[in-house]
Amino acid sequence: MANILLVANLNCDRIFLLNHPIKTGGRFHYKDGGQRLGGGGANTGIGLVWAGHQVSLVTEVGRDDIGDWLIAEASTQGVNCSLIQRRAGNTCEMLLMMTPDGERTIIRPERPKFELPLPPNWQDVDALYINSSTEGAASWSKTAMVHCLVVAQLAKDERARPCHVLIASLSDMQGRCEGDRWTFAKTIAGDNLRYFVVTDGEKGAMLYSDAGCEHVAAVPSQVVDTTGAGDAYAAGLIHGLVSQKDIIESMHEAAVWSGFAVSCDSSIPGKALKSYLAPE
Repeated sequence: MANILLVANLNCDRIFLLNHPIKTGGRFHYKDGGQRLGGGGANTGIGLVWAGHQVSLVTEVGRDDIGDWLIAEASTQGVNCSLIQRRAGNTCEMLLMMTPDGERTIIRPERPKFELPLPPNWQDVDALYINSSTEGAASWSKTAMVHCLVVAQLAKDERARPCHVLIASLSDMQGRCEGDRWTFAKTIAGDNLRYFVVTDGEKGAMLYSDAGCEHVAAVPSQVVDTTGAGDAYAAGLIHGLVSQKDIIESMHEAAVWSGFAVSCDSSIPGKALKSYLAPE
């Protein structure tokens, strides 16, 4: 069991089930799918809790009913929410437009700026995961790297992401890296980067490192809802690494977790992953 600290978002997802794939200028009918717990903090953290780890979440929500609901739901799932900060004002919903093929389009407001407080005692932490554009994330990562594993998602902009393992989806890379991907990753993550993992849905993932590149296949799955698949992949990868698996074994584990994620109709991990992780 590892102590894992997540810096990631906690969202209230509002689901709209569309009758057709989205296209410019189209008109659609929808069914209201209600609200559900989501965001990288929940989508990544809950699976890690099921795997037996102690998971703490650092994020910010509004001081309102939705913020109360988010903290209560995440806490019920076993995530330590004592480090979550509250801000004045509302917690905005994320609008998820779901199409019949399982793909989703996300519409969200601009997030208020959130600045991390002073970092914790890193000697009490086994792994830090950064998946948020919060102010101070790079500083936390730099101070943590001497003491624990640091895994990060590539940001939507070119900001630094100091880490040992950098994760990105191929869609995140579009128009941003025309040359060598390992060189690009090191400009983002720094010289202490060990691995750069680029996922590409059903086509699997590529690993880049000083040793070269290697492909790891995806796990075939019936796609129901792709929401949270990348978060589940990151969780599986972290679980593998803190369980002392090598990077390829950890990527295989991540592919399993991601496969479970796309085959259920929720943002957070479904019952199939929980059963897979249950001790025999």
